[in-house]
Formats: sequence, C-alpha cells, structure tokens
Amino acid sequence: MPSLLTVLYIKIAFTAFAWATPALLAPRKLILTLGYPDPNPLIFLRLLGGAYLALLVEYIQGAQSLQVGIYPATTVLVGIASNGVAFLILAVGAVKSTWLHWGWAARVIMWISLAMTFLITVGLFYSVQTHR
Repeated sequence: MPSLLTVLYIKIAFTAFAWATPALLAPRKLILTLGYPDPNPLIFLRLLGGAYLALLVEYIQGAQSLQVGIYPATTVLVGIASNGVAFLILAVGAVKSTWLHWGWAARVIMWISLAMTFLITVGLFYSVQTHR
C-alpha cells in the first residue's frame, strides 16, 4: 500500500489536472469537443471548480502537515468523504450507463475518475487503520 503522502500527492495532481482546472477554466467549446454534455449554465461548473480548488487547499495543507510529522486527520476524513461520495455517484452513473453516449475522451475521463476515487478512498481509509 502506498504511503499516505503518496496518496495525497496523487490526489492533489489528479484533482488539479482532471477536475479543478478544467472546471474553472475550460472553455465551453473544449468541454463539448471532449464529448461532455453542454454545461448550461456554465456558472455551476465554475462553482464546482471552486469547490475542487478548496479541496486542493485542504490536501496541500495535509501533505505539508505530514511532511513535518503531523498526521492530517481532518484532511484524511475530508478525503474519505469527498472521494467516497464521488465514487458512489460515479459508480451509479456507470451502472446507469450515464456516459455511454458521451464522446470517447469524456468516457475515458469518467472511468479513470471512477477508479481513482475508489483507490484514493481505499488509500485514505487504510491510513486511518494503520495510524491507530
């Protein structure tokens, strides 16, 4: 099992590049080109990007705490909650074939997101079990 710091670094990178930056900055044309449905109104996608950015702040703070020997319990719990819920939502979407007719790039990103949220949740949960 990877270390908690490795899990946090992976989570930071994935959140920044797959979710936060695109949700905050991607033009509508790029979103549609990737095969996602039209995010209308676009403001809700931008607000979601802001929420992802807030999560990034927590994950970065947690990684910094861990580097100086402090177990980031709040960061781990926030991560379990956010990734666990995201995994459940994505799993239901997969079962319901929600993105079956989206563009290939959007489908790939959704499947990768499903796998990543599961693996990150497991990694964070494992850190709770080994920290006790």
